[in-house]
Amino acid sequence: MAGPPRLTDGRPGSGRATILDVAAAAGVSRQTVTRAMNGMPGISPATKQRVLAAAEALAYRPSRFGRGLVTGGERQLGLVVDDLRNPWSPELAAAVVRIAATEGWNVLLADVALSGDAERMVASLGAQTDAVIGYLGVRAAAWIELLGAAPVVELDPVGEPLRGAVHLDRSAAVAAAVDHLVAAGVRAPLALDSARPDGPSRRVGLMAAAFARHGIPLRTASADSHSAEAAAGAVEPVLADDRPDAILAFNDLMALGALSACRRARVDVPGELRVVGIDGLALGGLVTPALTTLDVDLDAVAREALDLAVAMLAGAAPRSGPDAQRTVRHRLLLRDSA
Repeated sequence: MAGPPRLTDGRPGSGRATILDVAAAAGVSRQTVTRAMNGMPGISPATKQRVLAAAEALAYRPSRFGRGLVTGGERQLGLVVDDLRNPWSPELAAAVVRIAATEGWNVLLADVALSGDAERMVASLGAQTDAVIGYLGVRAAAWIELLGAAPVVELDPVGEPLRGAVHLDRSAAVAAAVDHLVAAGVRAPLALDSARPDGPSRRVGLMAAAFARHGIPLRTASADSHSAEAAAGAVEPVLADDRPDAILAFNDLMALGALSACRRARVDVPGELRVVGIDGLALGGLVTPALTTLDVDLDAVAREALDLAVAMLAGAAPRSGPDAQRTVRHRLLLRDSA
């Protein structure tokens, strides 16, 4: 007779076996499985053997988190980033490693943009870690399936999060930046977006709504990628014809590209044109003029994500839904470029 169906997150047949599957197959409690798998006293040799046999038949891999609670061993956190060539990714990774280390976690990193086989890398990350956080983007549904039973915390999810999430709320900071620009006399702003098949990004949507409240239309130019080089290439023709008096970029890296294009065109920033980015990269404070940006505390992002992952593992927070979501807000950081 076939054994019981394997469960993950309470759904039949959806991934690797859990401790509850082993307990059901062996006819014992979850606590007994923990004792058997960790060689703890309090159960008979026959019961231990039955549990181990069930675990072997189900190919059960004990959670590193569970073993850490029993043995004091280190836990493994998976981190998914989009592209380490973008300074945002290493700054985020540094914050996650720093916060995780204070809680006794190791961090395994997967860069899905640079990987030749992103699906294999994500699946491997799920198999090696106790929880996963990071950027899953439009591929969230497929990758969450690959991650199996591991708790997942999406950072800045594209749509409605399927598991846990830490949202990055830019709305108040965008409104503050637009208010500042309008007060400084800006009347012909331009949004520098990253090209998307589904229309303007959410960030540019916030910018347009904020300017609309002042009765000011927002033009949009798109770059082929998030890179500084692509941004500079998109800005150069705009500077030569119908020049704006402010550029609000999708992120800091694109804003730095805009600054580079302005230097080459001998456009004075901020005298003739003001530039604003989003992300708060450390690099933005080192250029001339220093970049005005919508800053976010990456340590706070890392802390919220890790705390939520730990709570999900411990059963203190659900694996999905409104109670498995947190929010970190951006703030306007005024520097010389605006």
